[in-house]
Order: sequence, then C-alpha cells, then structure tokens
Amino acid sequence: MNVIENLAKSSLMALVIFWVIIRCKSFEVEALPYVMLSFIPIFICVAIVIVGSICPFFWAATNNKFTHKEVFTMCFPYYSCIAFGLCCYGIITSNFDLHFTAFCTSAFSTTNQSWVWFAKTDKKMHNNKLNNTTKTTNNLKEAITKTQSM
Repeated sequence: MNVIENLAKSSLMALVIFWVIIRCKSFEVEALPYVMLSFIPIFICVAIVIVGSICPFFWAATNNKFTHKEVFTMCFPYYSCIAFGLCCYGIITSNFDLHFTAFCTSAFSTTNQSWVWFAKTDKKMHNNKLNNTTKTTNNLKEAITKTQSM
C-alpha cells in the first residue's frame, strides 16, 4: 500500500471536487491563487482522515494475514454507510451551507475512492510477489540443472 501516492491522488481529487462545487455558483478569476493555496489545508485534512480512519484497517489486516481485497469487502460497506450518515447529518445541521456541503461531498467521495485505491494495490503487490517467486524458482531450477550436469 503506497500511502503517499494515495494521499496525493486523494488530495487532488478533493481539491477539484471542492472547488467545482463552490465555483458552480460564481466564478472569479481573482480567486485562482486561493484555489492553489487551498491545496495545503485540503492535503492536511485528507492526510488526517486517511491515515486516521482508513489505513489502520489495512495495517491491522497485514498483521493478521488478510488481503486488501478481504479488508475492503469486510469493512468498506460499514465505513461508507457511517461516513454517508455523518456527512448528511453535518450538511443538514449546517442548513446546507455551500462551503460545508462542498467539504462533506469532497470528503465522502475522496475517502470512498481511497478505499478502492488501497484495495487495488494488493493486486499489484500480489502480482509482484508471483513474478519474484517465478524468477526465484527459475533461478533455482537453472542452478540445479547446472549442478547436476557437472
């Protein structure tokens, strides 16, 4: 699981979703520098949420010998339902404030996609392990063949 890559992709996704929702109301070219500067607090929020609420599931599963796909299948539906409920509750209690709605929408979408990215990394890691095992097996076969021919 590449946490840094996931954080970068998730932060960029959250930035785009957040500002697309806000700028649908009105677009001002003068706000463009603020859009770029907002990447810093968005990255911090994304990092806290992903490292604090998604990564522990995958880290704990690594110790218990579960695959990422098994963790995804087991935990994601519950995580998604709870996150959706909290986001809806926050949006309703804020009286549908545009900025808070944009925040909750981008947070919900980003965390859900982050789960998918973490689950997909297991396939890549598994394929790399298979390739390494195949190479090692082939090297052992060659070494045995050379030893037997001597």
